[in-house]
Amino acid sequence: MVEIRVWAPNARRVELDSNDQVVKMTQGDAGWWCAHPSFMEHGTDYGFRIDGEGLFPDPRSPWQPEGVHGPSRWVDHARFPWSDSDWQQPPLGSAVIYELHMGTFTPEGTFDAAVDYLDHLLELGVTHVELMPVAEFSGKRGWGYDGVDLYAPHHAYGGPEGLKRLVNACHQRGLAVVLDVVYNHLGPEGNYLHHFGPYFTRRYATPWGEAVNLDGPGSDEVRRFFMDNALMWLRDYHMDGLRIDAVHAIVDTSAVHFLEQLTAEVEALEADLGRHLVLIAESDLNDPRVVRPREVGGYGMDAQWNEDFHHALHATLTGEQAGYYQDFGALADLTRVLTRGLVYDGRYSAYRRRRHGRPATGLSGHRFVACLQNHDQVGNRALGERTSHLLSPGQLQVGAALVLTSPFVPMLFQGEEWAAASPFLYFTDHQDPELGEAVKRGRREEFAAFSQSPHEIPDPQAEATFVKSKLNWNEINREPHNTVFDWYQSLIQLRRRLPALSDGRMERVSVRFDEASRWLIMIRGSVWVACNFSEALQQIPCFHVQGKEVVLSSKNGVFVEDGAILLPGESVAVLVG
Repeated sequence: MVEIRVWAPNARRVELDSNDQVVKMTQGDAGWWCAHPSFMEHGTDYGFRIDGEGLFPDPRSPWQPEGVHGPSRWVDHARFPWSDSDWQQPPLGSAVIYELHMGTFTPEGTFDAAVDYLDHLLELGVTHVELMPVAEFSGKRGWGYDGVDLYAPHHAYGGPEGLKRLVNACHQRGLAVVLDVVYNHLGPEGNYLHHFGPYFTRRYATPWGEAVNLDGPGSDEVRRFFMDNALMWLRDYHMDGLRIDAVHAIVDTSAVHFLEQLTAEVEALEADLGRHLVLIAESDLNDPRVVRPREVGGYGMDAQWNEDFHHALHATLTGEQAGYYQDFGALADLTRVLTRGLVYDGRYSAYRRRRHGRPATGLSGHRFVACLQNHDQVGNRALGERTSHLLSPGQLQVGAALVLTSPFVPMLFQGEEWAAASPFLYFTDHQDPELGEAVKRGRREEFAAFSQSPHEIPDPQAEATFVKSKLNWNEINREPHNTVFDWYQSLIQLRRRLPALSDGRMERVSVRFDEASRWLIMIRGSVWVACNFSEALQQIPCFHVQGKEVVLSSKNGVFVEDGAILLPGESVAVLVG
């Protein structure tokens, strides 16, 4: 018999309502209520009434087939026929991660449709697929970071069964799956948690409103809510890891930080399942404590996104200096991040007007995930321009080469590998008209400071904004897209073939550069990556270059001469020997 439980510590009466069958729930310890309805089985719809009010979805609803305002639907996870019992993901140090958004990755925008494109990822050389959040959010389209039913895969993508089929298909093809989860806030529309308990607190402020209550009265069960959610994705959906969104916005003053507790519980689940699991944090704190082991006072995450690498590379390639890019742009910054892991490791930040970060001393480069672009860095631009829209073909190839030959774990954003023409815009589908209008107005006001005319800013609520962001897979076989794909594929193959490129030891990385001439050479053992950021042909002086063989170059005309490398403008060459 199925047991239905819900935490509602302040309620005087809780009832389970399923298709007008009302069952009075029994109050237990610590604010938990339970019932054992005989009619509950896989596919049964239900909701809760609190003190006679509402018909609210289950806070731990496994399925919301009618969206955030509809009833919950019970799921028997044991029913799914998994075929991945012998699966193990490759080590993170050998990974190439591919971030994708389920709604725009394919024309259909579903879990099942994505299966048909997995062979493309295998051809490219990807090892890990990172899914942007799929927990139920308002409407049918959105980025997923305003989810409210955190246990329920989004209905428009295909629900629980569709997600399981996708993960199973990935494992059958040798692809690991990492899921992006959001534990720092919940979306505004469809968020009914405040009816059940003290999930939020006003003691802290976040950019999205009230903070999640992780350290105040009642926080033990709130923490349990998020811990159990993480374990569910790993256990019931066979995810290989989680990417934790914006951990800098998780406020927790407890002696055992939320992230430390999470890594301990995931480690225990890993031992129980006999499968390797990974946790990746998004953090702008530049605090290596996030990835240092718990035994030495760290939080124990396996890796974190390296924002400094992205910003340093982006600013160098584009010359942009607005916002946080004002802290970057010099080749010295790129050199610092390639050899030390961070640019701001206790240095003064002009953008923040204070010192920022601390040294990453002793850490492997495999503790950092590096990219040329990601959903934030593209989608948070007013017009959703990809890096390929901002750079010349040559500069794009230089940027890709530095990502895929760096000592970090490389990550690509969907369509990057063929310089997709479609933008990735910010889009929503809020059903509350006032909220939808507020989002539209806020987006336009945000970019007014960047001299963008309001009429130029795509309406996030318009379906056309979403449709415009979908990948056009027909491009890949046309120029210049197929040339870009070949370049990315060659770089990934080279990373696999040359052991020095998969070595995460940053102390083995050295860089030579000339700020005025705009050239840089990254040296990783016997491998040299020579980059010319300028438009002019350059003769780069290099001692000990004799005997080096060019194994990959973005342009013809690369020559190794006595004591020099001749490198065409806006090009990169990898030399070995």
